Amino acid sequence: MGGCYGLRSMPMAPAEWLAAYRTAWLQRDADAAAALFTEDATYAEQPYQDAFAGPAAVREYWARVTATQSNIEMRYGTPISVGNRTAVEWWTTLVNDGAPITLAGAFILTFDASGRCRSLREYWQFTDGTHEPKPGWGS
Repeated sequence: MGGCYGLRSMPMAPAEWLAAYRTAWLQRDADAAAALFTEDATYAEQPYQDAFAGPAAVREYWARVTATQSNIEMRYGTPISVGNRTAVEWWTTLVNDGAPITLAGAFILTFDASGRCRSLREYWQFTDGTHEPKPGWGS
């Protein structure tokens, strides 16, 4: 995260957080992903299931879901930020258990004063194969 002894001297901006999340996914690094969340964070991966609570739950979820993924490519649309909240579309292609898939989704994020995520809600769809976004996506 930068700074002396791993501590940040300035809050992380949403763009920095998104870049760190992307890097964690590309590297399938559950520890790096978990470090982006506050101790009281919630990570709602599915709207009809309980959210994962805290960095340990995020780490466990990430370790499980990324274990079968490879060849991950991820990009973001243009984030929209108001106060401590950010919404952004994302587009990911990857190979999961040997099969190429494309995921299109969106994050709704709330950050604390340090720039770590206190709340993540995501909505996503997937389809088989590798696909590019349609014109106008992410704007």
